[in-house]
Amino acid sequence: MTTNRLPEVEREKRSARIAVLLFPLIIVAAGAFGIFAPKVALPLNPMVPYLLGIVMFTMGLTMKAPDLKLIVRMPHAVVIGFIAQFSIMPLLGLGVATLFNFEPMLVVGMVLLGAVPGGASSNIVAYLAKGNVALSVAMTTLSTILSPFLTPLIVLWLAGSYLPIDFWSMFMQIMQIVIVPVALGLIVKLFAGKFVKVIASAIPWISVSVLALVIAGIMAKSADVVMNSAAMVVLAVILHNAAGFTLGYLAAKAGRLGVRERRAVAVEVGMQNAGLAAALANSHFGPIATLPAAVATIWHNVAGALLATLFGLIERRQEAASSRKIATKVAVESHQTS
Repeated sequence: MTTNRLPEVEREKRSARIAVLLFPLIIVAAGAFGIFAPKVALPLNPMVPYLLGIVMFTMGLTMKAPDLKLIVRMPHAVVIGFIAQFSIMPLLGLGVATLFNFEPMLVVGMVLLGAVPGGASSNIVAYLAKGNVALSVAMTTLSTILSPFLTPLIVLWLAGSYLPIDFWSMFMQIMQIVIVPVALGLIVKLFAGKFVKVIASAIPWISVSVLALVIAGIMAKSADVVMNSAAMVVLAVILHNAAGFTLGYLAAKAGRLGVRERRAVAVEVGMQNAGLAAALANSHFGPIATLPAAVATIWHNVAGALLATLFGLIERRQEAASSRKIATKVAVESHQTS
């Protein structure tokens, strides 16, 4: 049974590595297309909410009952990660925007980026980073389910003094873009599980392809703003993301979680559903507010790949050191007995 399982595990690992390397490249290419060919990509912009709904639908297709059961089995870890996600990232967004002395539109954009749930690609990154994938998926699921309430509430609390925030309008849009498509995905999986299994390997590629269209459409509308203001916003998004990874890890460590759980929380806190943030900013505030999320849709995928590589290197070094330690111990014991 073990020998049959091994090739399957290796295929999963290889598929995940390809995904985490290619996904950022696809997203970067889509963003560049939107910026440098805005007239061609601009017709995609009005379709952004519907396209993002398709992405969330594919997320529903991949959800499993054990993902929610973990919330009951490991409430301590899930609660720590959940609180870290919805406190660290919005506050960091406001802090970074204040540090860079951003105008109100960009302040709201940074806060909104921090207030959305975790991104689906974080689960792939958690897997490659040797993190607790089940915890990562549980956090993504829980934060997504509660986002219609928490995202507009947090944005209203932290950014309401900068611009008028329509809580109920944002609440309804998140329900339409996120909750309804996810629920439909779950229903389809329930009644057509065999078909979903057949197309399971293609679902991530469908998701990233549609997300690429979202990015191209958003970037096309923000092309002029990106060209004029990109440098400072890119720096702000990189700082926001890096601080999220670091503080997420430290929060999990302070909560006495294991190494695998710390890595999962770090990934989940640092990687947001930037596509949702971009769609909300696009609908409620305009191109300038969209810019942080538009940049993050590209950067979060790149940073996730880099973090997974870093954690992978650390893991391999630790395994090598442990092997050397065991070999040395065996050699010493062998010498003593001889």
